Amino acid sequence: MNLFKSTLIATALVAAGVAGTANAATVNSTFQAKIVITESCAFSSAATDVDFLTKARGSAGNADATGTLVVTCTNGTPYTIALNAGSYPSATVTSRRMSSGANSIPYGLYRNAARDQNWGNTQGTDTVAGTGNGNPQSVSVFGRVLSADTVAAPAGTYTDTIQATITY
Repeated sequence: MNLFKSTLIATALVAAGVAGTANAATVNSTFQAKIVITESCAFSSAATDVDFLTKARGSAGNADATGTLVVTCTNGTPYTIALNAGSYPSATVTSRRMSSGANSIPYGLYRNAARDQNWGNTQGTDTVAGTGNGNPQSVSVFGRVLSADTVAAPAGTYTDTIQATITY
């Protein structure tokens, strides 16, 4: 009987110990999972030049050329592209100049193939707007040198450098 009594007491003690763990204390803590999402835009490759090639002085017809900007913006990001007045600006961005030493020739850069919408740097007025889709998007730059502006121009290589800016 002593063995039975000892086993019964041991079983009771084990049960009391198990029941004691049910009263254990707990401590909680919290933390956050977070991420900051930003929009981004970049010129994703080098721009192609607006190259008017070669034109004989006084020859008939305007010299037209087209270059390309390649823009990559995150999906859904609205952007605008502005062009500055160049290295040899005249009074306004609408009247750019290419230079060859002390000589210069006026030319224009346009937002459309008809070359009647100047491309400047006033947001909402003369810039090009778009919305990113996450992929490279080609944007054409249309240029024109009027025939009348080449009649008296001295022979030479005329150049200008334009800065394109994306605002998003």
